[in-house]
Amino acid sequence: MSAEIINLRKVRKAKQRRDAATRAEENRAKFGRTKAEREATGAEKEREARRLDSIRRQGGDEEPRK
Repeated sequence: MSAEIINLRKVRKAKQRRDAATRAEENRAKFGRTKAEREATGAEKEREARRLDSIRRQGGDEEPRK
């Protein structure tokens, strides 16, 4: 009954690689958008803001209803 001999340095490095791969995958999901996607989202937000500004009620000197 002898235990299997392992190299702790190799185990530690393998764990670091797995952790780095996991972190990279999370970052790809979080930040991984193409320039076209970012621009499209920005244009959509701008378009929506202009639409909301155009339908906003004008004035403000009226008293609120009770």
